[in-house]
Amino acid sequence: MALVKAFCGFRPRADIVSKVAALPYDVYTRQEAKAEVSKEPLSFLKIDRAEVSFSDDVDTYDERVYQKAKELLDGMIADGSYLKEEKAVYYIYRLTMLGRSQTGIVACASIDDYLNHVIKKHENTREEKELDRIRHVDTLDAQTGPIFLAYRSNAVLRDMLTRKKQEEPVYSFISEDNVGHDVWVIDQEQDIADIEAAFADIESLYIADGHHRAASAVKVGIKRRSEHPAYTGKEEFNFFLSVLFPDDELLILPYHRVVEDFNGLTKQALLEKIEEHFEVTIKDQPYTPEKKGTIGMYLEGTWYRLTLHEHLQEIHPVNGLDVSVLQNKILGPILGIEDPRTDKRIDFVGGIKGLGELNRRVSLDMKLAFSMYPTSMSELFSIADADLLMPPKSTWFEPKLRSGIFIHQL
Repeated sequence: MALVKAFCGFRPRADIVSKVAALPYDVYTRQEAKAEVSKEPLSFLKIDRAEVSFSDDVDTYDERVYQKAKELLDGMIADGSYLKEEKAVYYIYRLTMLGRSQTGIVACASIDDYLNHVIKKHENTREEKELDRIRHVDTLDAQTGPIFLAYRSNAVLRDMLTRKKQEEPVYSFISEDNVGHDVWVIDQEQDIADIEAAFADIESLYIADGHHRAASAVKVGIKRRSEHPAYTGKEEFNFFLSVLFPDDELLILPYHRVVEDFNGLTKQALLEKIEEHFEVTIKDQPYTPEKKGTIGMYLEGTWYRLTLHEHLQEIHPVNGLDVSVLQNKILGPILGIEDPRTDKRIDFVGGIKGLGELNRRVSLDMKLAFSMYPTSMSELFSIADADLLMPPKSTWFEPKLRSGIFIHQL
């Protein structure tokens, strides 16, 4: 049973929401974030990445950065840029990209559900990334970037959302990347009760994107519990901001890999080693894998299709993933990349950027690229249900949720 509750949040005025809404903080470098805020001063990046207010010699994790973020958020609340709901509500958040839509419910999920594995993860997190968001949430006393959760599609919730979306949205705008954003407020008591009851019948929720934000929010909640030993469990710090989507509306794009050298091998020696595990076929154009068990490879101006030999295919939920096959058959044993989380010789390219980005990187700073077939939602669910973990950078979800539209104060 999942506890998913309504909350009394803050949201931007309708006339500025399109300017405030920003992509997640971690898709930008410091310089990119600074350029975005320079272009749009209302962008929530100025709060999510408050180091943009300082010269480059000020460390990203300097205490002044977090205090600046709090000052900016408090200022936007004080000057009326953000409005507070009069009562606890849910929101409907629909994103539309390239003609397809996905509709989620904005709510607060329980840190106990995370700790008790009702909310399941499929990736490990890195402590240094957690520490940044822990300090950000704790200093602001608020969660500003929602965690992207998935659930197995539910008829009650589907019918509810279909009905509510016939009403007039409070927000409707198209962001610079041509993604449509529509928001409705659910404030009727019966609707609120029905949504909470529907989630109570759902056995598991799954983190699709935002593992570090989720882990950080939970750790802030645990910290607050230690500071308030008489807590009841109903305090806002026991919950974290989320958007929950049905699995049948979600799109996972592939996460490609680029590598900067052949690990001392010649092109011919590299191909011979790969042929021990794969059938290698030259392609006359950039190759997008059309099914599981195939990988594209690009080097020295030529694209190849790599098809894993049938007798090497695995049914293990993790080892059978194409990203695992690439790691276990090529990246590790042949190219010497044992830990893709830390090895500087490998980089990752989200599927939204297309194969043209792989060509560009190989012509710029890398020597070879691998195009991947996307991981499926059923694979993600199976791995999480088995309490297993995917290799890093196994999934790329689009469209990305915006930060700054919904604020959950602790």
